Amino acid sequence: MTWKTVEPRPAAGDSSWFVRDRFGMFIHWGTYACPARHEWVKHRECITDADYDKYFEVFNPDLYDPGEWARAARNAGMKYFVITTKHHEGFCLWNTKQTDYNAANTPYGKDLIGPMVEAFRDEGLRVGFYYSLIDWHHPEFVVEGDPIHPMRNNAEFIEQSARRDMTKYAAYMRAQIEELLTQYGRIDYLFFDFSYPDRGGKLKGHEGWESEKLLELCRKLQPDILVNDRLDLKEQGGWDFITPEQFMSTSWPERDGQPVLWETCQTFSGSWGYHRDESTWKSVTQLLYLLIDTVSKGGNLLLNVGPTARGTFDGRAMSSLAGMGEWMKLHARSIYRCTMAPENVPTPQDCRLTFNPETCRLYVHILNWPIKQLHLPGLAGKVKYIQLLNDASELHFKEPGEGSNHEAGAGEGDIAVSVPVVKPDVAVPVLEVFLKE
Repeated sequence: MTWKTVEPRPAAGDSSWFVRDRFGMFIHWGTYACPARHEWVKHRECITDADYDKYFEVFNPDLYDPGEWARAARNAGMKYFVITTKHHEGFCLWNTKQTDYNAANTPYGKDLIGPMVEAFRDEGLRVGFYYSLIDWHHPEFVVEGDPIHPMRNNAEFIEQSARRDMTKYAAYMRAQIEELLTQYGRIDYLFFDFSYPDRGGKLKGHEGWESEKLLELCRKLQPDILVNDRLDLKEQGGWDFITPEQFMSTSWPERDGQPVLWETCQTFSGSWGYHRDESTWKSVTQLLYLLIDTVSKGGNLLLNVGPTARGTFDGRAMSSLAGMGEWMKLHARSIYRCTMAPENVPTPQDCRLTFNPETCRLYVHILNWPIKQLHLPGLAGKVKYIQLLNDASELHFKEPGEGSNHEAGAGEGDIAVSVPVVKPDVAVPVLEVFLKE
């Protein structure tokens, strides 16, 4: 029996782990954890460098324990992590030689990236770096015409910065990327963020960043690295995967009519950085829906945590991670190594399908528990065995023509699966369907 699955466009880097692991942790951390009012607080409140410096002067994450972070990620079922080495504020988490505006010069006084990389690797997670193309602190980052710079409305500041040179800033970025890609061993993944030439002019796109040189450097230093799509390089080879943010795709994303590697980055709440008073936190069930729905369309979920200024994960984040981990312990094989279901397998109502082509098993994630019976369309004659994944308990099913079950609305190509009246005690029940090969 032939089960045809979608294959994404090949990447320049090594994507074998990416399509296998499916679930990662994003970490947004910087001095913006001190005001605790969103990572764009400098932009939102138009804060000057002088006023923003107070956060650099007090930043001291004395409770920072990267091993604890890594264990929380592993226990949640995450397989890789991505840390904001530098966000838009320009503050660097490592002891870069390119600027004094880094963690080693805060009261904490040490590199934060090295111990983090080591801790996550020790827990079996792959390593990813986020690096902001934007820098609101750098003395050569052009301000004029930039609608998101904190000093966008400060005419005096714009006049004083009129002689800035983006070529110097582009060279600065390359020097920092060289540090990041040579000091911490193998780096599996690089997330650049972000280009906006349509709003900020050509200097805020590939011309200003000198993206071609930047990407060439990444490929040279780490040939297997995966690079995202935010360098403003449109042609094939200018990126490996796309990164839709804070929304759920309705189908497998395509470019030029071809499916591509993709990952959606999402937050637990409405902020990426630590936001003390933000209260729109998603439930564990909603987060699992995000994960399941993404994998059902051939993608990855990168779920974000914003640590506090003392270096701890918010208790709300820890609770959500633990809840997802509880589900993943029983249902991980419906996520890892899985992708979109074969084209000839329709999705039942109120369900999401994932498929493991190596084991030839279909996973039916039931979002709304049915009454006694679930019809699986298009699978007549194609199924060997069905069980609930959480406890491996058998579920009986009937083919067309086998009894009264098929007098209750099942189509000719459907099988009718008998399910317990009481929903299993898990957030999202999953049927594991052994297909005939």
